[in-house]
Parts: sequence; structure tokens; C-alpha cells
Amino acid sequence: LRACLHTLRILSRDRRALGPMVTDSSLLTLTHLGGINLLQPRQQQDKTQIQDQCDRTQTQIHGKEASGSHEAADSDQRLLQGLWESLKQGIWSGAPPTGQFYKLRLLFLLTALRPELRLQLTFIKYFPLRHTVNILSALPLTCLDVMLAVPVGQASHQYEGVNMDCVHALLLFMDRRLNRGQKLKEKLTPVLSLLTESSRVHRETRHYLRQKILPPLKDVAVRPEQDSTLRGQLVRLMTHVDTDVKDCAAELLFVLCKENVSRFVKYTGYGNAAGLLAARGLLNGRRNSGDGQFASHYSSDSDSDTEEYRQVRSKINLVTGRVEAEQPNPMEGMTEEEKEEEACRLICMINRLSQDQIIQPMGVTRDGRLAPLWGQMRSCTEEKEEEEDEYEEEEQGLSSMPQGLKDKTMK
Repeated sequence: LRACLHTLRILSRDRRALGPMVTDSSLLTLTHLGGINLLQPRQQQDKTQIQDQCDRTQTQIHGKEASGSHEAADSDQRLLQGLWESLKQGIWSGAPPTGQFYKLRLLFLLTALRPELRLQLTFIKYFPLRHTVNILSALPLTCLDVMLAVPVGQASHQYEGVNMDCVHALLLFMDRRLNRGQKLKEKLTPVLSLLTESSRVHRETRHYLRQKILPPLKDVAVRPEQDSTLRGQLVRLMTHVDTDVKDCAAELLFVLCKENVSRFVKYTGYGNAAGLLAARGLLNGRRNSGDGQFASHYSSDSDSDTEEYRQVRSKINLVTGRVEAEQPNPMEGMTEEEKEEEACRLICMINRLSQDQIIQPMGVTRDGRLAPLWGQMRSCTEEKEEEEDEYEEEEQGLSSMPQGLKDKTMK
């Protein structure tokens, strides 16, 4: 039986051999052999049985992809019902994700090729999207191509001829989770991670999501975290108390900016971006998308600015990410001596707070990370003292030399 299934899987790639495989009886036979059956409960299976089921499901997938046939309506409806039950049982039983991946792909094709099946049993309505997210998140990055494999239809969301229905559904799902604001770690982080990884490996997905989440800036009168758009909701999460939620939200926006530091700060504000930049050693802004691990996945397109943004770009406070009202100069009217006294007073206050361990002044190191400021100052002081000691030793050595030898050494 296994040899027959391997043979059918290979033959199904040839359009000329598809005729006998797309009949009602053939599809129902493959469905039954693939363990997709509404009448009989599934038994515990070993690895050999799972591999055989994958072969059967791949044979059906090749038939659907290559033929695009709208025939065999009865078998398609029964197959759709069986796939739903099998996927639901597989999720709760903890079955290996390999077989679920092919069933999920076949379910995509069925709903894409048969509009009436979409109306009867849409993927999002009958198969909880949170389960879909969990399945896709468990797959290798190379398997995420299935999200863009559905043919483009008249009512499809698309970008550059690529179907974006699945990505759009995940985007709406993320939006609903953001609006609910409950159990964000359990319900939101999986879809954030999935969109992040898909954006890394698929240029079309990244561009589509960037249009929806990070459109060109126009209104910079409000802080990014105070905006009511998707961008504002995600930026607010960048300072969330839960580290996982904070990191996932920041990572998605960073990838949509192609891991470019200046672009990331532009859309989020330096204050909100500091956490991710510090964790990655990018606080000094010396590295951009060209240095990242996934740099080869990012195209060289530029970030276009709107006319409204260009007019106020020089007035934007990079820390807050908005145009701030002009503030009076606190040093205005003070003499140089008064300014120096005020600076010394501030240093003494900071020193006292630091000694009482109320605050810990930090500075940016050469590798772009945060470190205690006093430690850096102490290190610099020690280096300076060593240089001064060496200079004094040289001076003492020269003073002890005879005058003739000293003249030659100075020359």
C-alpha cells in the first residue's frame, strides 16, 4: 500500500495523469485512506501511518492544485467536513504537526477553488483562527509559503499579484485581540510572532502589513503611543509590563522597518524604541538593516515621506516622536557663573540619589548597550591616571639622564 501511495503522489504531479484521481470515488478513497473519516474515531497512530497519511493528502493537494477542477461537488463537501473534524481532533490530541500542515493546505485549496464552499464553511468561521495561528507558528519558516499559496480571486486582498487573504485575516485577528486587551501574552503574542516571521521571509507580506500598520506619516502632532491606529496600539505595547508582549510588539514593528534604526525611531519615538535597541546593542545607531541576520531578505526600497512630514521634520522631537511646543530656555538670563553653579547642584543631587540607590545613572557603551555611568567614568579615570603616571615616569627618566643623552632623546 505504501508503494502505491508513493507512486500516486509522484503521478499526481503530472496533469495528464490526474483524470482518474479527481473523480468522486478516487477522492473519497484517498480521504478514507488518509484517516479523514467522520464515522469512525481515529486510533493511536505510529510514525509509519502518519507518513502514509501525508502521502495521501499530498496526492489530493497535487490534484487540486494542478487541475483546478470545480467538479466532484459532493466529494469536496464531504472532504471539507472530514478535514474540519480531523484538524479539530488533531489539535486537541497533540498529534504531530506534519499531517496537520498538509490538511491545512488542502483546506486552503478547497475554499479557494470552490466559492460555494467558502460560503458554506469559511475557514475563519468554522476553524478557530487561534488554532490556525498555533499550527502555523509551530511550522518551519519555509512552510509559511502556504499562507500565500491561494490563487488570487476577484474579491481577494492582494499585493503585487500575491493573495493576501490569509495575512489580512491574521491582521484582523490581531486587531481584535488588541482591542480586547485581555490575556495579551496567551492570545496576542502568537499572532505577533507569526506575522513577524512571515514578514521576515516574505517581501509581499512585509509590504502589505507595512501599508496597514506603518503608512507614511502625516500627523505628527501626537505621540506615537497616543495614536488610535494599529501603529499606536503596538507602540503602546512596547512599554508593557510583560516582557514577552513588549518584545513581540517591538520586534514586529522593527521588522516592518526592515530592522533600520532610524526608520524604527521615526515611527515609534526614541523613548519607546530604547528597550529593543538596548537589547540589540543599537543605542548608538551605528548599525542598520544591512548588518542584521536577515539582511538578505530586505529589499533596497526607500522610505517615502509625505509633504506634511517633510514640512515639520526638523521640528520633531526624536525622543517623543512628535512636534513639541517651543519651551522657554531655563538658562535664559543666567550668567556663566550661575550656570556653572546650577550644573554642580544637579551633579550633587544625582550623586546623592545614586549613593542612596534610588537611581542608577546609565550610559551607552561603545558596543551600543547600557552600562552604569559611574563604572564608565571610573574606567576612564583609571585610564587617564595610568597615562599620567606613565608620563610622569618618562619625565623623571629624562630628568635623571645626562644632558647630552637627554638632548639626543628629545631629538
